[in-house]
Amino acid sequence: MPRGDLFSPLDPFQTGRLKVDDIHNLYWEQSGNPEGVPVLFLHGGPGAGASPTHRRFFDPTFYRIVILDQRGAGRSTPLGDLRDNDIPHLVDDLEALRAHLGIDRWLVFGGSWGSTLSIAYAEAHPDRVIGLILRGIFLMRKSEIDWFLYGMKQIFPEAWAHFNAYIPAGERGDLLEAYWKRLTHPDPAVHMPAARVWSMYEGACSTLMPSPELVSASGEDTHALGLARIEAHYFRNNGLDPEDKLLRDIRKVRHIPTVIIQGRYDIVCPIRTADELHRAWPEADYIVVPDAGHSAMEPGVRTALVQATERFKTLR
Repeated sequence: MPRGDLFSPLDPFQTGRLKVDDIHNLYWEQSGNPEGVPVLFLHGGPGAGASPTHRRFFDPTFYRIVILDQRGAGRSTPLGDLRDNDIPHLVDDLEALRAHLGIDRWLVFGGSWGSTLSIAYAEAHPDRVIGLILRGIFLMRKSEIDWFLYGMKQIFPEAWAHFNAYIPAGERGDLLEAYWKRLTHPDPAVHMPAARVWSMYEGACSTLMPSPELVSASGEDTHALGLARIEAHYFRNNGLDPEDKLLRDIRKVRHIPTVIIQGRYDIVCPIRTADELHRAWPEADYIVVPDAGHSAMEPGVRTALVQATERFKTLR
């Protein structure tokens, strides 16, 4: 029978920090088999950071599991810093880490924003990618950002009402600018409450069935500040030109073995985007999980992701 759940918890065999410029110092770790096939895990958000659970998508006897907290996220410092924080810099960071660890080619695994960064990295460095596992597709187009800010109220009106009500009535015509002003305020008494509301809004909309545990975890200070501030930054300063650049450049990666995994009822990153990606990339395997939302921890999504990492053991 195919494996259907996460592997057992494990600790890293190595951790470190990579100073990529005068501002940013990135946390990275390796776990699993030091001689195994390298796999890079890219967290979502942007700004969410990685967690110990993310190691468990991969067979530790087979894979050399590399996890990175991206600029401003998680254990990387400075937390929530927006300077030189854009897609080209993040792509360069991945190449710097690959070279630092002496890895020639690796499997790249990313969900939500991690799928965005995975595609951008693969398009920039296709010769360094063995394969791609992509989940909950987000391509950072204006329509997708507007959906997050306003459209999700069609499915989660209660969560959106709280997200909207936090902003004074006179500023609600542009929620992104209103949150941006608060999230970038230097006073924690201003930016932290706004960050928690933003992050918990996303958490509340991320699962098919209500998950109070996920919503509560979304309000944790480090997660909330990194996610909300950096997410608002990327939404506001979309660096893709044209905005559908990732789709336009898919020809560069269509030869790379890829699986796309999408929850049918993903509200944060609706299935329409994954469908568009697959239509542009018919060679990729496309798995729609019929009873799941956005979170990688949804039972059906979790199973599909683990099964994908098992299937990719045939690649070298």
